[in-house]
Amino acid sequence: MTGPRILIAGVGNVFLGDDGFGVAVADRLACEPPEGARVADFGIRGMHLAYELMDGYDLLILVDAVARGEEPGTVSVIEPDLAAIEPAAGVDSHGMNPDAVLACCKGFGVPLGRVLVVGCEPADCSCRWGLTERVAESVGSAERTVRNLVADAIDAGTRTTG
Repeated sequence: MTGPRILIAGVGNVFLGDDGFGVAVADRLACEPPEGARVADFGIRGMHLAYELMDGYDLLILVDAVARGEEPGTVSVIEPDLAAIEPAAGVDSHGMNPDAVLACCKGFGVPLGRVLVVGCEPADCSCRWGLTERVAESVGSAERTVRNLVADAIDAGTRTTG
């Protein structure tokens, strides 16, 4: 019996302050990866993420800075409506943010399983190195959230296949 294939992808630009949040969480998770999941820091390499998704995953957990108008440091889980994503007609390898990656995958017929985004409200995404204090304090919360999502997915996969 095998469980679901799970990819945890940290994305963002470490040279733009809080935009490096996903990378920080992926780095922390990589020290002790959740059992049953692959953890990778994709940073700004959206094209590489698109290629990785071609291997087929049941669950993709994207970790990224996500501006939603909340207090800086607020961690939330978002499940994008994959049916609403328009397939990309072409690929701009220099503009492969997570939305573009998903559109690219749809355009190339890459089957997407469930996608969850663990996002953190940024405070400062200007050209600077390092996370702001409030966002840095949220890395641990996001790590726990990702671990819980993986455990829930594995538990649900075990119930449906076991």
